[in-house]
Amino acid sequence: MEIKEDKRIYTLSKEAPAKAVVKMSVPNLSYPVMMVTVAISNMIGTGASSFIARCLGSGDKEKAAHTLTSAFTLTFINSLAVTAFGLIFLPALTTLLGAKENTFLYTKQYVQVILSGSFFTMGSYTTGALLRSEGSVRYSMTGMIAGTIMNIILDPLLIFALNMQIRGAALATVISNAAGFGVSVLYYIKGRTLLKPSLSQIRPTKEILREIFWVGVPASLETLLTSAAYTVNNNLAVSYSELTVTATGIAQKVLSLGNYVYQGFASGTQPIMGYNYGAGNPDRMKKVLKAGVMTVTGTELFLMLIYCISAPFLIGIFTDSEEVIYTGAHVLRCMMFILPFVGTVSMCRMSFQAMGKPQYAFGITLIRQLILYIPLLLLLNSIFGFNGMLWAQPVTEAIMMGVSLILLTAVIGKMKN
Repeated sequence: MEIKEDKRIYTLSKEAPAKAVVKMSVPNLSYPVMMVTVAISNMIGTGASSFIARCLGSGDKEKAAHTLTSAFTLTFINSLAVTAFGLIFLPALTTLLGAKENTFLYTKQYVQVILSGSFFTMGSYTTGALLRSEGSVRYSMTGMIAGTIMNIILDPLLIFALNMQIRGAALATVISNAAGFGVSVLYYIKGRTLLKPSLSQIRPTKEILREIFWVGVPASLETLLTSAAYTVNNNLAVSYSELTVTATGIAQKVLSLGNYVYQGFASGTQPIMGYNYGAGNPDRMKKVLKAGVMTVTGTELFLMLIYCISAPFLIGIFTDSEEVIYTGAHVLRCMMFILPFVGTVSMCRMSFQAMGKPQYAFGITLIRQLILYIPLLLLLNSIFGFNGMLWAQPVTEAIMMGVSLILLTAVIGKMKN
């Protein structure tokens, strides 16, 4: 009896090289769309969680609960707007992402599914932030883990077993976000959270809207600037080859473990800083900042060691192509140098958001992306080629770590005065 070859092996070993590379690179080209969706959900999640933490710190639980319900309302409205706008301008959006003739159709299919599931993506991110704002970190983490496990299960099932290919990859992402969102919402429905949403508070007050958007809009713009930088990076990578896009995308996926670590520490620090700012306790804020910086830096240095030693093996998990493994390992060993610095930058930025001082958080991102990273990306790429492009971000993050720490300690110091 003839044994049917696994579609994954076929794609990696026998499919026409150009087509195989194109398929592997599509999710990387489409990533800015996810970032835009996350940016808009961050506008509500970050703004609401900042105000909730400050309300709890000052003892106003009723206003905190009203802010929670308002955040759910705004997330629903925003998700409908994103889906409608994205689908109407889908062809133009696909071109903007850097998709060429070979990748246009696949990228369009992927983005179409992602946009259709915007409600679940935005709901998942917003609900996670809201749970952390009241200290329910375990519930937030459970929702995130549920979504991750679901994605691991569904990716091979939909892409290969059901032969949905690119659409399957996108659908797996949407269903996984829906699972994470559902698990998080279940805690609210069962009444296990500190704060409870209420239909009587579904309409936000002017004060709540002001506070959410005062912190949330700069947070959203920060993510949009990151998306813009990622798009510039994508277009530079495409200028080398589609194989380079694939290798860079795989390296970024491997590096995402380190990103999740620093994002986790930053997210965990945010409600503590917000609560103690609301309570007027600068001494504890300084101690939390010091402990956070030491912990995240030590953890990321350990991850750097793992990446350095095992880069080819880690890239090889995702591909059998020797060229992709070689290039991807090189990319990973360059990009890993962001890790000792970017965690502290993120922690400082989210601390400013928690304190209700988004102008400082946005200032950090503005300097980081527009003044340093994008110009360095273009300059170093023009001088040193591909290697220059790779080292632009580590140089940027090293500078920004010093800038961010000086700015945050100065603002906390003013509280005593």
